[in-house]
Amino acid sequence: MFKSVDTLWLNTNPYLLRFNLPIVKYLSRHVNIAQWEYTQTADEGTSLDVAIELLDDYISLLEKPVNLVGHSTCGLLGLLYAQKFPDKVKSLVILGVGINPTLDWISYYYLLRTNFHCSKERVLARLAYSLFGYHNQYYQKAFMGLLDKALLYSLSPHSLYQRLDGSIEKIASPLMICGSEKDSIVSWDEMMKWQNHLKPQDVLYKCSQNEHFFHYFQPTIVGQNILDFWLSQGNDSNLAVAQKLGRVGIAHQ
Repeated sequence: MFKSVDTLWLNTNPYLLRFNLPIVKYLSRHVNIAQWEYTQTADEGTSLDVAIELLDDYISLLEKPVNLVGHSTCGLLGLLYAQKFPDKVKSLVILGVGINPTLDWISYYYLLRTNFHCSKERVLARLAYSLFGYHNQYYQKAFMGLLDKALLYSLSPHSLYQRLDGSIEKIASPLMICGSEKDSIVSWDEMMKWQNHLKPQDVLYKCSQNEHFFHYFQPTIVGQNILDFWLSQGNDSNLAVAQKLGRVGIAHQ
């Protein structure tokens, strides 16, 4: 059954998994989508290379190229995989990933810890607001606890002692980059810099609402644009998507 999967949503943190569920549920009405999860222990060293190797083990079992989707650090993982295994990636959709793909909410957290001489709790409170935009004190406290736990299981290459920078390498697969106009972690100005690296079939999409986890708050709007991107590629494997949407003509344009 798993060999029928044509789309993989990448997850690398068990505490952030819930924020992908609304859009994954929406997309599942139109495509055969699965969630690939990578979990490391709190004491395990961070290694994107290990995650790439394990992801390749899974995709190799599918015996066909797939659409990859990832947000933030998961988008970075998708980029690195597509660069290394271009023949196994039908398309790549990344959300909240700027022109420096290593920039994520973890690096922002350590930037705050380094430059602001205040308690960890105050830094987490500011981070929670930057990520989700809630003023409600109850939600703030809940998100602070969640982010505190998520830090221990992050695949991000950053730490309190070092923050890494990355560079863009063009990938052969069709690429869609999604960002939010209100994202304070990866600003829209940073997202706009992707334009110098796009191929003719690539898409840069702006969500006008919500913060870094914009796809959680706008699953239908963002999901519709992702589906349109897949249909625009015009390959036969996306015909079923068009039929489900009642837009077969688009797949042939």
